[in-house]
This record gives sequence, C-alpha cells and structure tokens, in this order.
Amino acid sequence: MRKSKKIIHFIIISFLGILGFTACYPVLFLLTGSLMGAGELTDCLGPALGGAGGYVSWRLLPVYPTLKAYVNLLIDSPEFFVMFWNSIKLTGAILAGQLLVGVPAAWGFAKFKFPFKKALFMVYILLMMMPFQVMMLSNYLVLDKLHLIDTHLGIILPAVFSTFPVFIMYRFFESVPDAVIESARIDGAGNFQIFFYLGIPLGSAGIISAMVLGFLEYWNLIEQPLTFLKTKSLWPLSLFLPNIGLNEAGIAFTTSVVVLLPAMLVFLAGQDYLEQGIVAAAVKE
Repeated sequence: MRKSKKIIHFIIISFLGILGFTACYPVLFLLTGSLMGAGELTDCLGPALGGAGGYVSWRLLPVYPTLKAYVNLLIDSPEFFVMFWNSIKLTGAILAGQLLVGVPAAWGFAKFKFPFKKALFMVYILLMMMPFQVMMLSNYLVLDKLHLIDTHLGIILPAVFSTFPVFIMYRFFESVPDAVIESARIDGAGNFQIFFYLGIPLGSAGIISAMVLGFLEYWNLIEQPLTFLKTKSLWPLSLFLPNIGLNEAGIAFTTSVVVLLPAMLVFLAGQDYLEQGIVAAAVKE
C-alpha cells in the first residue's frame, strides 16, 4: 500500500514537473536566444527568418554565449531608452490616477447607499467587459475634441477611469465588517476618517491586487498607443519590439527579456495579494 502511494506521488510530481517546464519553456527560449550570437541564431532560425532552407532547430543552452545583444540594446539603442521612460511615465501616471479615482469609487459602491446604485454598478461591469475595439471610435472622437490625440494624456485619462480596478477593490471593501464602521462612528469618526483609517488599511490587499494587475496590463499596452499616438518619440516600450526587423533576432530576444523582467518582478512581489484576491472573489461567489 505504501509502495503504491509512493508510485502515485512520483507520477503526480513528474506530471506537475513536466507541466511546469512546459509553462516556463518560453521564458527559457527567450533567455537562450538573447545569449546567442548572430551566427548561432542564423544556424538555428535560418529557415524561419527566410535566410536558409531546411528545418528550424533549437538548443536549451547556447554553444557560444555572448552579451553582445544586451550591449547593443542597452548602450547603442537610444530609442530603447526613450520608449522605456515613456512606459514608466504612462504606467506610473495611470496607476496613480486609478488610486485617486478608483479607491474612493470602490469604497462608495461597497459602503454607501444611494439611488440607482445597483444599476450604476451594472454599467460598470458592462463597461469592464467591453473590449477596446468596441470603444475605440468613441474614445478617439472624444480625445480629438479635447485635442489630446498624439499626447500621453490621451492614453492616461481613459485608463485612469477604467472600471476594472474598481471592481477588484470593491470585493475587498465589501468584506469590511459593518460593525467595525459603526463602532468608529460611535467613537466620533467621520466618513473621511473611516475611509482613510479603516477602509484603506483593511482593503489594502485589494488595492495592491488591482495595482499589480494594472501594471501588467499597462506595461504591455499595444492597441491604445498605436491608435492615439502618431509621433514615434511618444511610443511606449511595448511598441519597440514590433519595429525590430527579422535580421535583428538577437535584439528581439534581448528586448523581450528586458520588457519581461519588470513585469515578472512586480508579479512576484504582488503574488500573495493576487492569491488573496482570488480567494476573496471565490468566497464572495
């Protein structure tokens, strides 16, 4: 009986290990490609890049590792740094705006009673479910009237009023016990004091979860900058990779690794809060 349990345990561990390796392989693929020289990349990816016949091959580790692609990207590509700081500016401004707008909105939906509350929240949900393509024309017309086309504000302002972070934070604020709020009111606390000293600390996990998900989304913006930004110097880093030619495969791999690194670090830092968000949503349902 004990032997059969060990066999089952080994099979489960092996299966999960295979799944884990499969999930991590694209990242390993990028790391390996970023450390290959131009000649080795041509040998492996020549058929895919259109420079040779035969079949594509790949290696788990480079035969002749080199950091030349990183040097070319980080030292000899000023365009990369312009787009990098554009991404920092856009992502930071959007997340700061969502904190100022989304946190009070989520608290209001969770703890205040007002006319048409459920109907308005339903509108929030419907807007959250609509893809960008549905709202693209109306957003463009509004931004054009406000003379915000081809400016960073044209990207920042619509994202600041996104409904998704409100929905995430609402779940956490709703779980704050009403008895605690009533006790604070009996002690003489006003609405603003309750919000700042009770609501924000008790709902901090939801706020951080929304910020982590927001960073992952806005760090990788593609459609909005392509639609609303015409000047290339205003583009974020997410648009640097599509402009790399097939003959620059090493730079493409290296750029992918550099773009992935901040998102991975933010995800790992906020992983516990994201798990709390999933648990909170599951319990609520």
